[in-house]
Amino acid sequence: MESRKRTRRGPATGRLEPSAEALSLAPTPNIVALIEHGGQITLGALPPIKCVAIANDDDICYAMLQRRPGETLQNLLQRLDAAIDLAWTTDQYTDEINPPLPPAKRR
Repeated sequence: MESRKRTRRGPATGRLEPSAEALSLAPTPNIVALIEHGGQITLGALPPIKCVAIANDDDICYAMLQRRPGETLQNLLQRLDAAIDLAWTTDQYTDEINPPLPPAKRR
């Protein structure tokens, strides 16, 4: 069998250089601490909601936020960071995704 000549490709272009905006992101120390201690955050669609941000670990869901109209992703992450802090300092968990239970069902 004859060998085929392969055209040589240029270098891969899959790597992106960070933009100036990405380099100037506001710090999110609570998100960093959560991840460093085995927790996680999730960003993405949760139909029918187009964008959510969730922070949890194995035992507790600290915050579930919906992205607001016109809200930047960075602003959503800052709100998530603040909601994690609120959960850690006051045991108050934020849930913008699930409707509240009626009083009779809370028991």
